[in-house]
Amino acid sequence: MSTDRHWLSAFLDAHAAELGAAHNTLAAYARDLSDFTDWLASKDTGLASAAQQDIESYLVHCDAQGLAKSTRARRLSAIKQLYRFTFDEGLREDNPAIRIKGPGRDKRLPKTLGEDEVDRLLSAARSHGRETDRLRNTCLMELLYATGMRVSELVGLPVSAARGDPNLLLIKGKGGKERMVPLSPPARVALADWLKTRDAARQKGKPASPFLFPSRGKAGHLTRHRFYLLIKDLAVAGGVSPAKVTPHTLRHAFATHLLANGADLRAIQTLLGHADVGTTEIYTHVLEDRLRDLVQDHHPLSKAARRNGRGDTSSDGQ
Repeated sequence: MSTDRHWLSAFLDAHAAELGAAHNTLAAYARDLSDFTDWLASKDTGLASAAQQDIESYLVHCDAQGLAKSTRARRLSAIKQLYRFTFDEGLREDNPAIRIKGPGRDKRLPKTLGEDEVDRLLSAARSHGRETDRLRNTCLMELLYATGMRVSELVGLPVSAARGDPNLLLIKGKGGKERMVPLSPPARVALADWLKTRDAARQKGKPASPFLFPSRGKAGHLTRHRFYLLIKDLAVAGGVSPAKVTPHTLRHAFATHLLANGADLRAIQTLLGHADVGTTEIYTHVLEDRLRDLVQDHHPLSKAARRNGRGDTSSDGQ
């Protein structure tokens, strides 16, 4: 329906202009809302006439398709934002989604990697492929594990951010928000080595690429898909199950390993670029384990219980 297309276009344009939403975020909204409008069309209705019952029926339809709870929650979030927009803009006099509660999101910890597995991946990056590839791959992997960047942030890094042997890296994240993240010594070494090779390989007569990881493709830099395939190759070379290794599991490994070794949850929120600490709290099970160990190791009653368990009876019979 032309009205549906017009409303979706206006919503996405406003989202891009007012909130600075990233391209990937807008594409996700477009996919989710297109699925919703296609379903409405199959029921001979549209965005302008859909009622609360229609939205609830759509969510039941999504559940019947076997979609994950997180996917259903994301789709409802997109629908709610769309109808809030149409109400605020006066396109509808009511908001049919305002009273609908979603399925929520599972608070399970995402798949992650052990420190030994990350070490094997880094080792594979340093030894797998031609010299130029090794230097680039090592830089990619060291930066990702040192900073916890999103893969889109990593592959799209401007080379200007890496000049001058920085101790901190400026990252432009979702919605154009910027954050500073510290670089580990290995990451700084890998970055310096890759910059030397990258600059030396520049073809004469051609303009310099603005990206740290340039490519001849349309994007001008290494793509997320190419990096995804690359780390699968590194997983095989490093003896790590490829099923466990994705750019996102390395981001999770960064957060999990920091928290397990004493980092503050708020600091990790800042480093990951989460707008809400609630998103970061998915890692709190690691903190809970550490606090439990702390109590067991240092609480006087725990010490007494361990002494009794060892059969310490030095005070008996006196």
